[in-house]
Amino acid sequence: MSQADCVELTLGPQGVAQIVVNRPQQHNAMSMPMYGALLAHLQRCAQEPSVRAVLFKGTGGKSFISGTDISHFADFESGEQGLRYEAHVEEVVGAVERLGVPTIAVVQGWAVGGGLAIATACDFRLCSEGSQFGAPIAKTLSNTLSARNIARLVAAFGVPRVKRMLMLAEYLSAPEALACGYVLQVCEGAQLDDAAQALAQRLIGLSSVTQMAVKESLRRLVQEHSLADDDLVQQVYGSQAFRDGVARFNGAAGRSRRP
Repeated sequence: MSQADCVELTLGPQGVAQIVVNRPQQHNAMSMPMYGALLAHLQRCAQEPSVRAVLFKGTGGKSFISGTDISHFADFESGEQGLRYEAHVEEVVGAVERLGVPTIAVVQGWAVGGGLAIATACDFRLCSEGSQFGAPIAKTLSNTLSARNIARLVAAFGVPRVKRMLMLAEYLSAPEALACGYVLQVCEGAQLDDAAQALAQRLIGLSSVTQMAVKESLRRLVQEHSLADDDLVQQVYGSQAFRDGVARFNGAAGRSRRP
């Protein structure tokens, strides 16, 4: 099996796609071919009309994604290599963030570095009771995260927790991630998949047009500090989904007023 084959896409029933990182012997550390495969799967999901929600998972039970495989950095000798690396990771993480359908990170175990970035780019996160979240780069590689990834972390955790993770190299536990709203639900490991599927079905039952617009508006606010939304408002109010919603509501209201 090639490293690219360690990232698998399944288009499941009822519109729920799953992207699974399957490299448990390396704690699901990402190589460059794996990032490329993940990007290709994201593009496939974005182009497939049947996909209504996407789950992101890791195998092995110990790690969601443990960041980038450290061997990739062995020949780094210049800052320009760092710029190219961060740009490539941002392309992948940004593609997760820009998916027009709801995304759910199903975290069992550790979400570290790039894994933390991917989980944070998702709309919702569920995790197991023993999950840990962090990017201990201050005591490992002495590298940094891009400002865009730090902005995502700040929006999700707040500045004090991000400083703890990045400057003190601390991990946040599942209970603390739940308390600050970063994760939606903490589950026993055996219940995690069922909880993720239930959340996906709940999301699929709601307006995809509204979800798309809210996701993109939030992305623009966090990443671009932009309030520009004329295109989104026009797209939503011009949609058939909006017209159908108004007709349903008015029909129900009319029926309720009948004697």
